[in-house]
Amino acid sequence: MRAMKKPLLIAVVALMVISAVAQTAKPKTSVASAARGNVYPLQEGFVDAHGVLIYYQIIGRGAPLMVVHGGPGASHDYFLPYLLPLARTNKVIFIDERGSGRSEKLEDVSQYTVENMVEDVEAVRQALNLGRMNLLGHSYGGVLAQAYALKYQNNLAHLILGGTFSSTNAFNEILAREKQSMPSDARKKLDELEKAGLFGKGKDWEKNRYPEEYARLAWGDGYFPYLYQRHPDPNYDPVAGNTTNSWELYREMWGSHGEFIVDGNLKSVEYTDRLATIHMPTLIICGDHDESDPSLSRTMHEKIAGSKLAIMPQSGHLAFVDQPNLYIKTVNDFLKRSN
Repeated sequence: MRAMKKPLLIAVVALMVISAVAQTAKPKTSVASAARGNVYPLQEGFVDAHGVLIYYQIIGRGAPLMVVHGGPGASHDYFLPYLLPLARTNKVIFIDERGSGRSEKLEDVSQYTVENMVEDVEAVRQALNLGRMNLLGHSYGGVLAQAYALKYQNNLAHLILGGTFSSTNAFNEILAREKQSMPSDARKKLDELEKAGLFGKGKDWEKNRYPEEYARLAWGDGYFPYLYQRHPDPNYDPVAGNTTNSWELYREMWGSHGEFIVDGNLKSVEYTDRLATIHMPTLIICGDHDESDPSLSRTMHEKIAGSKLAIMPQSGHLAFVDQPNLYIKTVNDFLKRSN
């Protein structure tokens, strides 16, 4: 047999090497493919929403489900790790609203409005190419989700309203009732602090937040019974809100006269009579001991035709903490069955 020419010989040897490498790599590729089914990469970044940088975090696979948080002025962090199981069947997009969490804070506090945050949500949807998405809003986030649905209904496939309200007037009545249910000595001291004014007191670094005593009374004696029922958080600290809230945003939207009356720009939220215009699969979910009393959820349920109402037993405002498995199942079943 004649000897191969050198270039041809080199080519044949190269092919043999490539083939051998490919054969050796096959089991590894198979293992890697299997592993990817159990891996959920985390993607994060910022969307410039009309001049405001909005932080987002994406995890999971499936139809897009955007989650908007409460406060106003909290962040997406309180959902974690409780809502993580949703990532197994949904592409979950958490955002921090303007002025909250890792998103940009604004010098002009008048720009902290529900209407502007609606446009932020829409900017994120467009920038991330989410198409028709599902939207879950909890607490104040449920107000934001309603406002978004009332303006951009065609961009939504499903709407989930958790522990929220459609009327500030009605919510203020609930807050007043919850205040009256406080132990009388605690309520008396809380009233005294409110009458004396809650801001501008103490050291320079304390003047723009609640006094520590007021925080303990309001977020402890006042709110704690409506936050948890089945699984109270042993690490809950009523004073923690004094350091985690975006105070400029909170005072602009909630108000400056205490926890038991909303008299900031959120007082304009009166959506109840407009809810009948929402025509999409809607889940309304709350705890049976919710700070946003179940009566508020029943009102929304009555107004939104075909909506589903789920009241979590032995649950407070953070129903996904009290009943994590039931909460996740209720959300996932709703998203699957109404497709």
